[in-house]
Parts: sequence; structure tokens; C-alpha cells
Amino acid sequence: MVKSSATTVDQYLAELPDDRRDAIAEVRAVILDNLPDGIVETMNWGMISYEVPLETFPDTYNEKPLMYAALASQKNHMAVYLTMVYSDADLERWFRDRYEATGKKLDMGKSCIRFRRLDQLPVDLIGETIARVGLDDFLAAHHRVKG
Repeated sequence: MVKSSATTVDQYLAELPDDRRDAIAEVRAVILDNLPDGIVETMNWGMISYEVPLETFPDTYNEKPLMYAALASQKNHMAVYLTMVYSDADLERWFRDRYEATGKKLDMGKSCIRFRRLDQLPVDLIGETIARVGLDDFLAAHHRVKG
């Protein structure tokens, strides 16, 4: 699955094969346990999205909520998207150093961390990263990047 048409997280999870459903559900639980106040879980862009509601921050370039993080099952891998890491060079260095210290191989794009099996992902580090960036810090980083 590359992009889902599911309108709820439960529908999205139900579409997944058992092994991916279990992995995505475990990462989701860690994200939810560490999600800062003001960030909401929804389905957007065909994946589980964690975003700043438009009621909180309506001034976006595309009139869509700012994506804080996301979780998806792609065709050849699963991915956690950490946009706060992409928008903050110091946080990215911290994240890469912490990831390397786990001994696991990092497969990272600009904001996505790809994994094929749950044991390839340091789930605790994902939770720690999510908890590290509150709503105000995320919005401040957005303003620094977008001007």
C-alpha cells in the first residue's frame, strides 16, 4: 500500500497485513504516549498523521494542517516521518547520533525513517524524539524555516 483511502486510523490498520499492522500499531502507541499537547492524530495524505490543527495554526502555505509527524506502510517498507527533525539541524544531529548509538542501521530520507521490520527501528528513540519537541518549539522552528 502506498496511499490509503481510509478515513480513520482503525480502517487504515485493518487494511494492513498482520505483520505490518502489529508493527505500525506498536510505533503508533509509542507516538501517542509521547505526543505533545496540541498535536492531534488524524488520517491525512493517505497515512496516519500527527498535525497541528488549523484552529491552532491556520496560516499555512497550502491551507492544510502542519504535519508534525506521520506513520505509513509503503509498498516496500514502513516509515515514520519526523518533520521536526527535518526542520531543525541541531535536532537532526542529536537524532542521528542517538540512532547510531542504538547499533541499528539508519535508513533516512529528509524526514522519513524507513524500516522493513519493527526490530530495525529503535522505537524508544522515536518516542523520545516526539516528546522532545512541543507544539511551541515546533511552531517556532516552522517560523525559522519559512520566515
